[in-house]
Amino acid sequence: MAIFKGAGVAIVTPMHADGSVNFEKLEETIDYQIENGTDSIVICGTTGESSTLSEEEHIECIRTAISRTAGRIPVIAGTGSNSTETAIYLTKEAEEAGADGALVVTPYYNKATQKGLVAHYTEIAKHTDMPIILYNVQSRTGVNIAPETAVTLAKTCDNIVGIKEASGNISQIATLMQLADGCIDLYSGNDDEVVPILSLGGIGVISVFSNICPRDSHDIVAKYLAGDVKGSLEMQLKALPLMHELFNEVNPIPVKAAMNLLGMNVGPLRMPLSEIEPEHKARLAAAMKAYGLKLAE
Repeated sequence: MAIFKGAGVAIVTPMHADGSVNFEKLEETIDYQIENGTDSIVICGTTGESSTLSEEEHIECIRTAISRTAGRIPVIAGTGSNSTETAIYLTKEAEEAGADGALVVTPYYNKATQKGLVAHYTEIAKHTDMPIILYNVQSRTGVNIAPETAVTLAKTCDNIVGIKEASGNISQIATLMQLADGCIDLYSGNDDEVVPILSLGGIGVISVFSNICPRDSHDIVAKYLAGDVKGSLEMQLKALPLMHELFNEVNPIPVKAAMNLLGMNVGPLRMPLSEIEPEHKARLAAAMKAYGLKLAE
């Protein structure tokens, strides 16, 4: 059932100075991720600034990721929208392009009820044969996927197979896994909760941290799944200060700054996101150095 196990990178969308998408740099970044152990490319998610990409750019980013990855690891396309019809359209385009799965966030702003969520996801699932991962991130969308709702969807839609849990509510996630009884794959949506979520039966993470530390992110999960819980926990705890600084402003502001500090040159952000504040950049740089990363000159 799993689309992937391990660490999938919620990859950034590199931009030129003029704000246009830097597809050449995106290809380079994908190669870097694969060469350093990432288990899946998750394209056009929150970290990829999907909300400010045009539909044409969105689809072209998905196509670029699939082409460049060339089957080496799975590509999961972010295809969610607050419009069910738009989500269906993007999902169908991703499937036609050859994506291995879709990551579909809850509708934002219009704040569907639980009944509405069931209808929304069921309708999307009807229009694709791809496996779908639900994406629960109430802090951004204003709506929570209740455990009962996720289980209903997994049991009634054959291709709804997983959930990215970024609610931060470990009690809710435990209830979800108790109710699911194995019918849904669980991925952590928060880098600082990987080990706790793996302990509840999770099989991986969709990670911001992976953009700058793909090997370590992979190893945190791989060690746990191989039975080295102590080694996994040690890596998780060592990385916590840096993981926290990667969210000292709204994602993806700090992670793009971090990548640029490493000389990866992924460019600016799209408005309404603004460049990181100097004091936050200094804190981020200090955490990166303390973790052992070498910043570009």
